[in-house]
Amino acid sequence: MGTPGRPGEQLKEIRNRLGVTTREVEELSRRIAEDFANPEYCISNAWLTQLENGNSVPSIYKFFSLSAIYRVQLWDLLRIFNVDVDAIPKYQTGLPLQNTHLVSLETPDPRKLIRFPVRFDRGFSLEKTSLISRMVEMWGEIPAALIQKLDVRHCHYGYIGLEDYTMDPILRPGSFVQIDTELNQVRPSAWRTEFDRPIYFVELRNGYACAWCEVSGSRLTLLPHPLSACSVRQFAFPDDAEIIGQVAAVAMRLVRPGEKSENDSLRLPKRS
Repeated sequence: MGTPGRPGEQLKEIRNRLGVTTREVEELSRRIAEDFANPEYCISNAWLTQLENGNSVPSIYKFFSLSAIYRVQLWDLLRIFNVDVDAIPKYQTGLPLQNTHLVSLETPDPRKLIRFPVRFDRGFSLEKTSLISRMVEMWGEIPAALIQKLDVRHCHYGYIGLEDYTMDPILRPGSFVQIDTELNQVRPSAWRTEFDRPIYFVELRNGYACAWCEVSGSRLTLLPHPLSACSVRQFAFPDDAEIIGQVAAVAMRLVRPGEKSENDSLRLPKRS
């Protein structure tokens, strides 16, 4: 990939390397179209010639057929048309939304490598706070596909909307939470402090919520933190509310977005 030239020229070069004619592409794409019962998947000889000689952009269906016939990953075809799919996670996390919602980050390119700590310096204690960069003795590179094989299929990720103060100050607006989808039943549990009390991520008819929960018969009650000034909400359960899972971990700002910390304006006296 990465061949210079217009997108059409790059597609033509890929086709020529495969030794496939435009008519053969039409015939193969017609099989795909028949399987899906959708003529949009079909790439006619005339249309492909026009694409290779001009600046047209294929539809999502034709992108699918080209990817299958040319043996090229879909994201590589998109890059030919200057669509950088690697930038999607950046904007997924960098463009905050007002409402609480599930987060489904794009799957990384499995061919790429991720720098990962493979050995820790024994001189540092994992129980103490420290810089990860100093604790790691050696960083290695491993395929991103290996990360996908870790047991994360039972976890989803959620984002607490900037206007959702339901669990503030325990979960501040703008927090990311990890959700264990195996723990999707509200059961009586022994908890001593508010930090031990299970918090659940709930899908509603018109959005999502994150709160303490109580179930009584066919009613689900969402209980906010008492300092949040939010109201208790009730929903028909499970018709109008579904428990996705229990919050297992959280990444949260200690300083609210746009707010300066005390240290920003605090000047320590110079030592004499």
